[in-house]
Amino acid sequence: MAKMKRLIFKVNDLQKDHRSSSALNLKKLDIHPGTIYGIVGNVGSGKSTLLNILAGCEKESSGTVLYDDSPYETNWLGKIRPPDDVFYTKELSLKTPNSTVSSYIATKFGKKKNVIQNRYFEDGSFKNLWNRNMKDISSGELNWLGMILACEEDPRVLLIDDYGVYFNNKMERDFRAKITSMNRTLGTTIILSAPSDINIKHFASVLIYLDHGHIWKIRSGIARNSNSNQRNDKKNRNRNNNRSRNRKRSQRRQ
Repeated sequence: MAKMKRLIFKVNDLQKDHRSSSALNLKKLDIHPGTIYGIVGNVGSGKSTLLNILAGCEKESSGTVLYDDSPYETNWLGKIRPPDDVFYTKELSLKTPNSTVSSYIATKFGKKKNVIQNRYFEDGSFKNLWNRNMKDISSGELNWLGMILACEEDPRVLLIDDYGVYFNNKMERDFRAKITSMNRTLGTTIILSAPSDINIKHFASVLIYLDHGHIWKIRSGIARNSNSNQRNDKKNRNRNNNRSRNRKRSQRRQ
């Protein structure tokens, strides 16, 4: 019997309470490796809370969240220590260091700093970010910075909150190309959240819709349907080619 593929995240009976109200209540959620997931929901639906928990930035009130079949490690104070191969674009806004963008990138990427500067900060509207303190830049700028660092980091799991909210159409297309390339060439598992599926439905394989902390439907994205259609078309072409070859062989025998 073939061995079942291990899950990246396995969520069971997940409950997250904020004061007297419930922010998240999920019975079960399985995240498979090498897949692009889209989490869709309005403000207050629980999508950011879910990503915060998966990233290790928040702790669940009850239930279990397993990464590679194990819970996240904690230090002696009980603070979560998420693995290095999980990258969360929103972590910059949650834990913004008191340093300039350039020094932060130098610390994180070392000699690759110059490559990143030339690639993203030489021209355009983000050029002035290079020497600014990260505590002084806007939420939109932090969102953009988190996206480019994710693309340079090549993580095993990439978590993206508020995808496309701060982007114009060109930026969204550029990041979409980078994200899909990471997934196809590196097998990166990607989980994005957005208030609407208008963008992510085109490249996410699975769409999970949240409402008031609950999953109310799960749908296949256009990407999965397109890939499935391509596979079916290929099978049909192969089948037709085989039939044609068999027909020609039969005619030659006659």
